[in-house]
Amino acid sequence: MEYPGNLFVVAAPSGAGKSSLVKALLELDAKLTVSVSHTSRAPRGQEQHGREYLFVGPEEFRAMVARGEFFEWAEVHGNLYGTSRNAIEQRISHGEDVVLEIDYQGALQIKKLFPHAVLIFILPPSWDELRQRLIRRGDTEPEVIAKRMENARNEVAQARHFDFVVINAVFETALFDLKAIVQAQRLKYLTQQRNRSAVFRALDLIE
Repeated sequence: MEYPGNLFVVAAPSGAGKSSLVKALLELDAKLTVSVSHTSRAPRGQEQHGREYLFVGPEEFRAMVARGEFFEWAEVHGNLYGTSRNAIEQRISHGEDVVLEIDYQGALQIKKLFPHAVLIFILPPSWDELRQRLIRRGDTEPEVIAKRMENARNEVAQARHFDFVVINAVFETALFDLKAIVQAQRLKYLTQQRNRSAVFRALDLIE
């Protein structure tokens, strides 16, 4: 089924800058809304329930899986993450443009269910830079950094399955590229025909 709204799915290895880029994009683009995912992990730092994530226990999360409430779900770094099917369908069916921040497993699951979803992968400029960014966070143990670097090699290998790739070497440039992808999707012929039907009809492009 094709919906009037667009669904943008952004994935990246830990430390590539995905969350910072999406946050900045949302500040630039008032037409975009973010879908808040569920997770079984505990809140970190200043995270709040309903803002960064919807925090639920592992048992409750698995019960939601059994009820078919998620578009996609996956286990990442030992924690469960999922995207609410109902929340996404409601928004895009009303013409909203929604952006999701999820791991590559979830992104590829969504693409199967939603062929029109736009998949965007954020790459670091190098492995060394990715490691330095994880270290600069200051809240990750060396063994955790090593594990995330190991996982990142597998995650980056999945970028070939995505529609677009943004290399986050310079933040402002990466943000410009991300914004350009969103705008390009809105300007596609079928999207314009759907959202600007009065103009298309006036120009005899719709019978």
